[in-house]
Amino acid sequence: QAPREGQAEAPKKPAEPYVPTQADYLQFLVDSYVVYVALEEIVNEVDALAPFRNSGLERTQALEKDIAYMCQRFDLQRPDAGKAGSMYAAKLKDMIKSDDDVPEFMCHYYNFYFAHLAGGRMIGKQMSKLLLDGEALEFYKWGENVNQLKDSVKGQIEELAKGWNRKERDGCIDATAAAFMGGGGINGYLYGRNPH
Repeated sequence: QAPREGQAEAPKKPAEPYVPTQADYLQFLVDSYVVYVALEEIVNEVDALAPFRNSGLERTQALEKDIAYMCQRFDLQRPDAGKAGSMYAAKLKDMIKSDDDVPEFMCHYYNFYFAHLAGGRMIGKQMSKLLLDGEALEFYKWGENVNQLKDSVKGQIEELAKGWNRKERDGCIDATAAAFMGGGGINGYLYGRNPH
């Protein structure tokens, strides 16, 4: 009912939080997979990134298993990568043309991998309880002590960055917003922000 003249409108009922579906989670995993493929290909192709090969952070094999598991268990078709994952993977591949582009790339590398090592594990636990009857996906299983793994890779990044000049350091820092947008776009599948 419309308010009478001089009366304030009744407060609106808060929106119900979005509850993701198994299909949303599968799309999140597929889009994450295409980004990890891009990251791993770049690391394997660029000589300056050799210290990051076989670091223990790699996620593509775990995601392949999880995507197959989700499709089989919930009778879902594997979707194509969505706009969020496809665009971010393409951006990463286009970004690095030479060793001069490594600082910008490392910002994305660090933020994407370390987001999944930290908050991503919490998301995994939430999705496990909500959608998978407590089943833990391989994506969230790390082969060794997570803190040791983080410290080791972070140390390698800091060693690499020691050789950067001011412009290269600024290029890395300036890439932070784009790195957050890339990862955040994929997380949008879990919060109802990305159609698929």
